[in-house]
Amino acid sequence: MPYIYAFFNWVTNPPILFTLGVIVFFIVMRYESFWSKKTLYIGLGLLAGFFIVGMTHPHFRAIVTKGDNIPIVIMVVAVWFYIWLGMHQATENDKRIERGEPVAEAIGKEKEYTWPDLVYIEFLSTLVLGILLLIWSMFVHAPLEEPANPSNSPNPSKAPWYFLGLQEMLVYYDPWIAGVVVPGFIILGLMAIPYIDTNPKGNGYYTYRQRKTEIQLFLFGFIVLWCLLIFIGTFLRGPNWNFFGLFENWDIKKVEPLTNVDLAEYFWIKFLNRPLPEAWYVREAPGLVLLALYFIILPPLLAKTIFKRFYEKMGFIRFNVFVYLFLFMLLLPIKMYLRWLFNLKYFVHLQEFDFNI
Repeated sequence: MPYIYAFFNWVTNPPILFTLGVIVFFIVMRYESFWSKKTLYIGLGLLAGFFIVGMTHPHFRAIVTKGDNIPIVIMVVAVWFYIWLGMHQATENDKRIERGEPVAEAIGKEKEYTWPDLVYIEFLSTLVLGILLLIWSMFVHAPLEEPANPSNSPNPSKAPWYFLGLQEMLVYYDPWIAGVVVPGFIILGLMAIPYIDTNPKGNGYYTYRQRKTEIQLFLFGFIVLWCLLIFIGTFLRGPNWNFFGLFENWDIKKVEPLTNVDLAEYFWIKFLNRPLPEAWYVREAPGLVLLALYFIILPPLLAKTIFKRFYEKMGFIRFNVFVYLFLFMLLLPIKMYLRWLFNLKYFVHLQEFDFNI
């Protein structure tokens, strides 16, 4: 059993876990046969088996049964089930379309009335959920603590679970980016989807082949860049905001010395063996040039290569909105890997203007 614990502690090391998550995501999205009923049962069985075995470890048992962590455990199962359900229905419809048959949503559908059909179902659902919440409140204590005391802050001090993804981003970005810019882009990006993606296919029925790239991009952002960050912030971030494995005891005395280095220091001091220039525009020139190449040169290059089909379909304006949202989303995992592998803190560090990227 200790070897199993050690293995999962190694797997849940965030760089390894994130890399495996990305690889597994693109593998399962590549093969439509993955979304069969057999896969659902295997996945739920593996989750149940892992949870049962994990409960034998006192630290794992204490973490997953904590009142404010139970929703994350439920989220892991619910996300897996509903992603599978949607993809299963989509792949089944794709098979029907390939055979020349109508999609499942178009078979035997009759008009239903809001009253009493829909209201009756909603009323019953409200009663069932109310009973479940009542039972929950009887067996799970509310995660309420003593009034805030600045002289005795919790360690680790965590945001509510639905903000843990943003709190994890604070490790890699300044607060003004992680707390304002990133949420703003998420909201604007979701609002812009109907105007960017005008493909009429998939309206009113599930399909994957007809909207493969769009679905992959959306699920990558939702699963890998949001749900996985919530999981990391909940179960792997311990005292002093250090990383701990799923079966590793949270030792408050654990110290991991990190020397975060800016790109300018890598370029001028470590690469050229020269002191940092005093003028900010010279000192930060490597980062400014790198960002200019990323946000100015890369979009037209993508329009002529990988995303040529999207450029021809969307046109200049819609394509540029799409590609800048895509590049901004991709910047998060890039910066995460650079921090994990090279302790890189900022591409551009303008302390003169308190502006850091």
